[in-house]
Amino acid sequence: MRKSFIQLWIFTLLIASCYFTASAQQVDLEKLKGIDVRSIGSAGMSGRVTAIDVVHDQPHIMYVGSASGGLWKSESGGVDWKPVFDDEQILSIGAVAIQQDNPDVIWVGTGEGNPRNSLNGGYGLYKSLDGGKSWKLMGLEKTRNIHRIKIDPKNPNTVYVGAIGSPWGEHPERGVFKTTDGGKSWDKILYVDEKTGAADLIMDPNNPNKLFAAMWEHRRKPWTFNSGGAGSALYMTVDGGENWKKLGEEEGLPKGELGRIGIAMSAANSKRIYALVESKKNALYRSDDGGYKWEKINDDMGEIGNRPFYYHELYADPKNENRLYTIFTYVNVSEDGGKSFKELMPAYGTEVGVHPDHHAWYIHPENPKMMLDGNDGGLNITYDGGETWRFVKNLPIAQYYHINVDNEFPYNVYGGMQDNGSWVGPAYVWKSQGIRNSYWQELAFGDGFDVVPDKDDSRYGFAQSQQGFVVRYDRETGKTQIVRPTHPDKDVLLRFNWNAAIAQDPFDNSTVYFGSQFLHKSTDKGQNWEIISPDLTTDDPEKQKQFESGGLTYDATGAENNTTIISIGPSAVKEDVIWVGTDDGNLQLTQDGGKSWEKVSDNIKGLPEAAWFAQIQASTYNPGEAFVVVNNYRNFDFKPYLFHTTNYGKSWTNLVNEEQVWTFALSFVQDPLEPNLMFLGTDGGLYFSINKGQNWQK
Repeated sequence: MRKSFIQLWIFTLLIASCYFTASAQQVDLEKLKGIDVRSIGSAGMSGRVTAIDVVHDQPHIMYVGSASGGLWKSESGGVDWKPVFDDEQILSIGAVAIQQDNPDVIWVGTGEGNPRNSLNGGYGLYKSLDGGKSWKLMGLEKTRNIHRIKIDPKNPNTVYVGAIGSPWGEHPERGVFKTTDGGKSWDKILYVDEKTGAADLIMDPNNPNKLFAAMWEHRRKPWTFNSGGAGSALYMTVDGGENWKKLGEEEGLPKGELGRIGIAMSAANSKRIYALVESKKNALYRSDDGGYKWEKINDDMGEIGNRPFYYHELYADPKNENRLYTIFTYVNVSEDGGKSFKELMPAYGTEVGVHPDHHAWYIHPENPKMMLDGNDGGLNITYDGGETWRFVKNLPIAQYYHINVDNEFPYNVYGGMQDNGSWVGPAYVWKSQGIRNSYWQELAFGDGFDVVPDKDDSRYGFAQSQQGFVVRYDRETGKTQIVRPTHPDKDVLLRFNWNAAIAQDPFDNSTVYFGSQFLHKSTDKGQNWEIISPDLTTDDPEKQKQFESGGLTYDATGAENNTTIISIGPSAVKEDVIWVGTDDGNLQLTQDGGKSWEKVSDNIKGLPEAAWFAQIQASTYNPGEAFVVVNNYRNFDFKPYLFHTTNYGKSWTNLVNEEQVWTFALSFVQDPLEPNLMFLGTDGGLYFSINKGQNWQK
């Protein structure tokens, strides 16, 4: 790590020479342009693709949006890619639409539209007039998550936007919006209430004044998710949104509360419409008269889809109204108008397999054998109707939950990724042509989170996946051993967060800490564990109903596990000082290795109730000093919080504010050589401070 420390020290000296004024402590960023970030990969595992569009008469030009990696453009049929959205306010893409009669005009809606627990929010709607070279914000900033954009092909100044809204709170900026002046002004043309957003929106390819909108009532909280309610319904307009007809039981759709609805229509016969409806009995419905009467045609969830909240979308073949695709964990295709389906893609894990969990789909309107699939593992392209697929191996859009480094030279970077396991790769290589995908190695399976390399020998280490499944890995042999702690009383249920906390003791390389509702300690590299704390959470039983989560469709994968430990910060200056943060608002401190505990979160002025203690950075300089990253967006509070103490938590200062730092904080690090130099990671970008948090710059 010596080389990295030298680079950081040089960076500090450069910053010190670039002040505008001594009082403002601001850096002239123009003088630092030569110091830039660089990509180290990898793209071999890629990440969640959420939106796709292609220029119809130039199908080698493609745009692909990702959950947190921005918008990418290819002009070579998906061989070569470049990012075209990196300078905008947010990198989460929910929708992309090309104006086909002038493909230089691109619309992008930010904030992904499938509200899992780790979804990313957005900041409105953007428009490009030059094929993605530059962008202009067109409004709708408070919608948070936009899932659909439809452009009137006969009048491209008329655009419809389906805003699903934020699942974390109730707000009025959701529903269907319309502009008739190219985005200068907007009207909200379909609105139900603050709980209900537009989950899907389709336009009749033969009549742009006819649209169907699926309105969806849903709400996510840190400890539960509910899909469905009185606000959910399917709506139809035949006059461009001037009037809407709510379709229901009289038209043949199911009675009672509904949840998410996916809709599709084929240009071959726009009287044929499909609706995948979440209700007490999920089913596929079909209309053959343009949407006025409906009939249930399939209720086999193994065929039509299994997790409506996460993926509930249909796509009809534009040349054959009887061919229908349903995308969910898998992709199924029907050749008989939805009466029966078969699996389309080869299984994941085979040589030609496609990653499961599908979120975006594109079918070329004139050549339906050309299709693009976006899933949790990236982008796949077929030109033969799905017989064979090509995986795009150069889209570096993996979603890291955490990253870490070892002390090798050159050092390696470790991290766990959403639905793509835990990986390790080099920061530098002694070979020509830079870092390749093949230099990266998967260490463990599952949704990857923290990876902790063994300081004695980085061949070994710990990697964890959801619900506390932590393994000890061997990089050379590929062997993994589950070392998840258990409770000595088999009747005590341990509560592990989806993203549980793990930390290595700075004074003993054999000692590891792990969090459930208790703090677990191992002194033999995870082979045996002891509990060294009481329950450090609020232990609120109302927040421990994760097995009831889902709403109309049961969905309990551990994503809503709550009242758990999510951050652990052992001091590197003084032994036995350990900070522990929870997902329900508690920050606890022990100064005697766990014999006694003090709840210091009560001393933090301005701390939101039941906030999420995302990270604890114990100071490497002073024993009583710590920095605590708090985010509260799960309670619909998007402010940044970085609390600092120098006296073992007796008093605290918030080092960030909304004037300097936009949106919530996720991670923090203090320079190991210069204590005044700090870096803050947020959902909206990377910030740094040269005066210990008094001022921040992006």
